[in-house]
Amino acid sequence: MTEAEAQNKARLISETRRRFEAEYLADKSDKYDPRDIERLQQDDNWVESYLTWRHNVMDETLKMLDESLQWRKEISIHDLNESSIPRWLLEIGGIYLHGYDKEGNKLFWIRVKYHIKDHKTIMDKKKLIAFWLERYAKRENGKPITVMFDMSESGLSSIDMDLIRFIINCFKVYYPKYLSKIVIFDMPWIMNAAFKIVKSWIGPDAVNLLKFTSKNEVQDYVSVEYLPPHMGGTDPFKYSYPPLVDDDFQTPLCENGPITSEDETSSKEDIESDGKETLETASNEEQTTLLKKINPTEPTSKAEENEKVDSKMKAFKKPLSVFKGPLLHISPAEELYFGTTESGEKKTLIVLTNVTKNIVAFKVRTTAPEKYRVKPSNSSCEPGASVDIVVSPHGGLTVSAQDRFLIMAAEMEQSSGTGPAELAQFWKEVSRNKVMEHRLRCHVVESSKPTTLTLKDNTFHMSEKTSEDFYLQLKRLLESNRKLQDQVQRCIWFQQLLLSLTVLLLAFVISFFYLLYH
Repeated sequence: MTEAEAQNKARLISETRRRFEAEYLADKSDKYDPRDIERLQQDDNWVESYLTWRHNVMDETLKMLDESLQWRKEISIHDLNESSIPRWLLEIGGIYLHGYDKEGNKLFWIRVKYHIKDHKTIMDKKKLIAFWLERYAKRENGKPITVMFDMSESGLSSIDMDLIRFIINCFKVYYPKYLSKIVIFDMPWIMNAAFKIVKSWIGPDAVNLLKFTSKNEVQDYVSVEYLPPHMGGTDPFKYSYPPLVDDDFQTPLCENGPITSEDETSSKEDIESDGKETLETASNEEQTTLLKKINPTEPTSKAEENEKVDSKMKAFKKPLSVFKGPLLHISPAEELYFGTTESGEKKTLIVLTNVTKNIVAFKVRTTAPEKYRVKPSNSSCEPGASVDIVVSPHGGLTVSAQDRFLIMAAEMEQSSGTGPAELAQFWKEVSRNKVMEHRLRCHVVESSKPTTLTLKDNTFHMSEKTSEDFYLQLKRLLESNRKLQDQVQRCIWFQQLLLSLTVLLLAFVISFFYLLYH
């Protein structure tokens, strides 16, 4: 973002706050929850999300804020918790968060077959949807979400247009910028008319976010590891309550990874080097000095050795972005950057800094514990001290943008021990509301080497643009094929209907003449 864009953004945010206070808060402050008004005055990202969703049109943004804040108070969004929702709704597993799509967005599952239209329970179902979305928004502030509308085994009794409209309004008004796409799986043809109405509610700008899929097509958006078997996936996850689905983070996370005999030696070497070289992070000035000392006239082997040292130091350069939590400052703030095998920068570093006057216990969890080695994964940090955590993919396993890391931290009493047994007991007894949590996404830095195929006299090189064009053409072809299939199905249905009407008409004519002559 340029300086001019940043200034314009700040001006729009300030103007939004000023006008909202003058035009909406002056005589109607009781319409809103004070906690939302406080957030409106302090959270720039929140205000910006409404502006962006309304294309920076001020009047539209103010109307949207007014509607959203009124809804938040009416549904008591800040006070929604598990006790606010009937237990049977939580147990049935019709709505929950689990897994990630291929772009790394969280999946919000709506299992339509578990819903039966009933005006007596509609408000509780709306509260359940709001509960999950608010829970996600507090944890992932602004990260998009993909709605998985699973319509398998559902019938007409499961379709509730009021509830569908509420879900759409959640993303159109109440949680702007959160919707990545809506993947509709296995929709019965009889419901085509209903979803034409849904498209009109979404609006022309967002209608392309609807993705109608079958068992084969759904894998274009979600990999098999996060799809249940009835969608052609391999995910063994089965929803149960209690407890609530905990963002798929799993324990225990082994510090040394799932070591096998074939790479045991290299793993041991890695662990030893972790304590000597990798955790002694060099500053930018030290790296510059080291580079200056390299003599270009030295033998090739010496130059390669220096290059390896430089690469290792780059890989463990202190991250610059910082998340400032109440117990720990965590760097990087949002994403862990991993290099590819070609770049040689396989490992990454998390830096924790204790900003309290007490010892802080911490542990690291991940959605893919079989992939990573983390050292240390369960330890403590002294007041004012910093701890470097080395994260490395195990063996030849690849890092995925779908993988997540969770850092949990809590203050310990001064008299408490910090050994493995004491830490294990501490985590069993500590209250959940005293635990600080922070999530990190994974990001893979691609190699800068060009991908080419060299022949004797010619070099075949497919540019990214050509590849993208090919992909777009293939995608359009598949969409055209899907539309053609839909048209064929409609024709078949129309022919069957026409045939039925013809038979009825023929029966009527025969009956008429029979009655006429008898």
